[in-house]
Amino acid sequence: MANNGRTHLVFDVEAPLPLPTGAPQLPSDAIESEKGDPATPPPPYAYPPPLQRTTPLAYSVPPKRRSSCFCCCMCFLFSLFLLLLLLLILLLFLLAVTIVLVLIFFLFFHPQIPKYYVNSVRIPHFDRATDASLVTTFDVNFTASNPNKKIGIYYEGGNHVSVWYTDTELCRGSLQTFYQGHQNTTVMQASLTGNATSLVKAVQVEKLRTGSKPLVIKGTVPVRVKVWKVKLMKIKFKVKCGIDVDSLSAGLHENSISRSSCKIRPHF
Repeated sequence: MANNGRTHLVFDVEAPLPLPTGAPQLPSDAIESEKGDPATPPPPYAYPPPLQRTTPLAYSVPPKRRSSCFCCCMCFLFSLFLLLLLLLILLLFLLAVTIVLVLIFFLFFHPQIPKYYVNSVRIPHFDRATDASLVTTFDVNFTASNPNKKIGIYYEGGNHVSVWYTDTELCRGSLQTFYQGHQNTTVMQASLTGNATSLVKAVQVEKLRTGSKPLVIKGTVPVRVKVWKVKLMKIKFKVKCGIDVDSLSAGLHENSISRSSCKIRPHF
């Protein structure tokens, strides 16, 4: 069969490969000698080692416990000082407001302490009982005067009145509760009873019944002040009246009083 004029190249697979022409290829670490032959590579210590990246040294930071504790203490002391200063300013402000209100109250209302008088004393019982005790009953008549023009007084419960001879309490009782308007005078009566056994041991009853005797009437009277329609704080009046009666003889008659004086002290 004809080849149609075409030429086909045939390679011999088993034939050896041709050697390359030109200069021989040297490895990267080989050094060419003056004669053109590769020389032996230099030893590793012939050149300085390459620079390496070093990690910076981390220096230990000294502890700050003392400085932090000192700062905390200073902050606490400063806060405490500021708090005390604010409390002091608040107290001074409240004190100033209270003083101003009290001055306005005194200038506008002119408050006055009520006055008390002992009108009469009657002794229904002043006798020795079967058990050698001294049984006493006093009916004391008081007068309470309110001189205030714009202030009323509420006499509240919890009051007590007692009659004393020297250092011995003869009897005790209480007053009735009531309201006393402004510029008002009210008569009160208190029925007082007691048992003065210690007095019997000191003196004879017959000596007590005769002759003028000094007596002391003590009272604690809690009241509330009324201004317009407002009840203010509770005040206690300590009342102490000294009287001289003609005798301590029992009877339905009133014992005459030769001396009577009362002192009043308010307790807030």
